[in-house]
Amino acid sequence: MFSGERAGTVAALVRDAALLDFPAGSRVLDLCCGPGLFLVPLAARGHRVTGVDLSPAMLRRARAACDAAGADVTLVRADMLAHTEPGAYDVILNVFTSFGYFADAADNLKVLRNAHRSLAPGGRLLVDVMGKEVLAGWIGRPQAVDLPDGSVIIQRDTVLDSWRRLRTDWTLVRDDTARTASIHCFLYSAAELHGLFTEAGFDEVECFGDFDGGPYDQHSKRLIVRGRRPE
Repeated sequence: MFSGERAGTVAALVRDAALLDFPAGSRVLDLCCGPGLFLVPLAARGHRVTGVDLSPAMLRRARAACDAAGADVTLVRADMLAHTEPGAYDVILNVFTSFGYFADAADNLKVLRNAHRSLAPGGRLLVDVMGKEVLAGWIGRPQAVDLPDGSVIIQRDTVLDSWRRLRTDWTLVRDDTARTASIHCFLYSAAELHGLFTEAGFDEVECFGDFDGGPYDQHSKRLIVRGRRPE
């Protein structure tokens, strides 16, 4: 999921994508930053960057990446369900489908409200997920990824609760053993996630099909929703 090739793709996005073109010196939070793929290129563009994640292992990888690049980035271990820094940021990013994993729908809404509180007036939140409409176009086909050590990871997705939730099963096949882990998340259409942004207090809510600012339509591969905290 976080290969060197993907890091290069993210760096190109931060360099070129319209939705990631922020004024120099912006205070940017990567919420659920993982191993920090966005942190280094954001810092390279002159932003004041913070990464928040709950996983110590991911934060160690993020710190190593930032140190190797000489990027001045603040890293915080915190749960996005509780973490707020009132008025601290101009931009908050939540990428790689890191939204919707709380079992209680109200908790997922609380994450948006926490982000709203952590933005300065006029600040913007961008959430990047696999939209329900996009998922419907390819779900049902298992995906396999070959790992450098010869192992294979197989991903299978199953729609639950009349298209309200998704179960993803990850199976690691290594030598003559196999291990499977499952995760559950809520599925959102563009209209549903747009509505949650509005309920959380955002205005100027827009839906896009990519970070280039293109429309969310039948050609989209992602769903990106952007909203503004009113001034």
